[in-house]
Amino acid sequence: MGEKDLSQKTLEDYNDVFADIVNGCLFDGDDVIYEYELEQEAQESVYKAEGKLREQRRDVVKLWRRNQIRLALIGLENQLEIDRYMPIRIMSYDAANYREQLNKQMFVDETTGRQVLKSNPEPICPVLTLVLYFGKIPWKKYRTLLETVNATPELKPFPSDYKINVVEVAFLTQDQISRFKSDFRIVADYFVQTRTNKDYIPTPQTMKHVHEVLQLLSVFAGDNRYEEAFNQLPKGGDITMCEVLDKIEARGELNAFYKLIKKGRLTIEEAAQDIGMSINELLENFKKLNLAL
Repeated sequence: MGEKDLSQKTLEDYNDVFADIVNGCLFDGDDVIYEYELEQEAQESVYKAEGKLREQRRDVVKLWRRNQIRLALIGLENQLEIDRYMPIRIMSYDAANYREQLNKQMFVDETTGRQVLKSNPEPICPVLTLVLYFGKIPWKKYRTLLETVNATPELKPFPSDYKINVVEVAFLTQDQISRFKSDFRIVADYFVQTRTNKDYIPTPQTMKHVHEVLQLLSVFAGDNRYEEAFNQLPKGGDITMCEVLDKIEARGELNAFYKLIKKGRLTIEEAAQDIGMSINELLENFKKLNLAL
């Protein structure tokens, strides 16, 4: 499993983030789904191909249950690139979840050895999937099954179509971003800004899952300074992306002074005076950054 996949799933698997993503994308940010109503579901399903059993794995899937009533199975699938066969993949995932529900309503009749429906089956709940697309090229095509298959004009009216729900994270408007309340709002804002601007200007929103957010940004930005900044942050208390960038900037300044000292262009005493620290404080900060003099 790729590092980017893992970083996304770790954050999205938290119930508060998962509920917020669904509420923000489907219900205009209204609190329709609550985190305490979500239950973890198996991400794996099995299908048969070429005479062999094969496994397919969803990114994140949860059951939405209220007052013991199963309301929906909801999946999140992450994409970094446009996949023309995404409708087929999503259709396969959703069908597997429907089949699993159906199987739970069946039992084997001891007399006939056949599977029959229970006398009081539990209602089948709907299955829906959101494709969270983090790319910087608009996803203009391949949102329906018929866009992916080569059907002649004569045949096109007859096959059943299948639509997927693609959320283009980097193309969200500011109004759409404001519908999110969890840490996903920071993530969405980051992707939108890095697509449209050269500089990322963070909001003062505090983070609940600090390490998971910084891990995701570190991986996607290709810049390990985000995750390294986590080790420099105070433990406990409210942390914002403003503080993270301050730590990154301070680290960059310390690195610059360190290089000047190593090259003999600056003494440790001069560096400490310029940066506004005592010599011991400066050496301690170098030590934290694994910069040995």
